[in-house]
Amino acid sequence: MQSARAGADVVSPSDMMDGQVGALRAALDAEGFHDVSIMSYTAKYASAFYGPFREALDSNPRFGGKKKMYQMNPANYREALIEADEAEGADILLVKPGLPYTDVICLLRDNSALPIAAYQVSGEYSMIKASVLKMIDEERVMIRAENGSPLGDDGVVDVIGRAGADIILSYFARQAAGILCGAKSN
Repeated sequence: MQSARAGADVVSPSDMMDGQVGALRAALDAEGFHDVSIMSYTAKYASAFYGPFREALDSNPRFGGKKKMYQMNPANYREALIEADEAEGADILLVKPGLPYTDVICLLRDNSALPIAAYQVSGEYSMIKASVLKMIDEERVMIRAENGSPLGDDGVVDVIGRAGADIILSYFARQAAGILCGAKSN
């Protein structure tokens, strides 16, 4: 509720607890926040791609705690349909991380009319930033094909969009927006 009271247009609880979206929708509506959207973590997979973020915040599980207990098994992609949260009032369905789960984005796109969001996490970002070592072309891998088309054939943003994502949350948001508007990346 604090986020809605502070003026947030979208709230997105960072876990996948059963019934949470329905309870959140009811609470928002009861407080008069009918226009605040809920972006549901429909598919939050256990992934090594979270590593750089956890390392930076020193948030790796300690004392036997396992984040995998509340994240989906990567082998069970069909669970995303069960967890879709659409019936509970979600307005946007989020897949995290995005790139390794484009098949799940596509599955959700084929089975829901709601906007699909993909969260490009720290490991995906770090993988692309490896281009600083000139191992790969950062701009091409981030967003566009060699021919300069912003909807090319192999950029990460292109791939996630082609899978069906309507929204892409990324550490590259500003840089990608600049490239899509014609600015050259640094």
